[in-house]
Amino acid sequence: MRSQKGTFRALLALFFASVFLAGCSSADSAETAGGRGAASDPAVWLAAYGLDGLDGREIIDTLDRMPVAERPDGLLASVRADQVVLTHEDGGEVAVPLPADEFYVSVAPYTDTTHRCFYHSLTTCLGELRNADVRVTATDSDGTQVISTVEMRTFDNGFVGLWLPRGFDGTVTLEQDGRTATVPVATGGDDPTCLTTARLT
Repeated sequence: MRSQKGTFRALLALFFASVFLAGCSSADSAETAGGRGAASDPAVWLAAYGLDGLDGREIIDTLDRMPVAERPDGLLASVRADQVVLTHEDGGEVAVPLPADEFYVSVAPYTDTTHRCFYHSLTTCLGELRNADVRVTATDSDGTQVISTVEMRTFDNGFVGLWLPRGFDGTVTLEQDGRTATVPVATGGDDPTCLTTARLT
């Protein structure tokens, strides 16, 4: 019996280690873990990370602007279409709604190295071009430019964060040092919040 318990505990530890070491979330791994939130009080660890009392947009903005070295090791912050799901290493979990009329998508421009991603993780996803100046344009399928060639800087994790209107179906173009990448973007309920296919050429 003891050996079975020991094996179970080892497997459980391995599971949580794999969750927090994984870079970004796939669509298959996006389901929440039901009653795990009862394991701890979210108010306590949210306060410890300076996130208590913040709405979904403020949480994203706060974590986006943190240097990678300062992002909390024990917290997984996964951006979904309509909420940001915060999962603590002890099993606690809380989902914070995002604005009803806006959709957050993170784009990682790259030249050589990328990774697969569907739901952006604010605490673990890393892109190639960190703290790089880029020009960004977002154009809807009807030709409307919802972002008109603005100068932006990738965050310390190598991503640029965009708030787009829900129902957007078009492209995002990034320019950096004479290279350009254009990727399709949609902001429906089943669309990704993490785009890592923007190769600059």
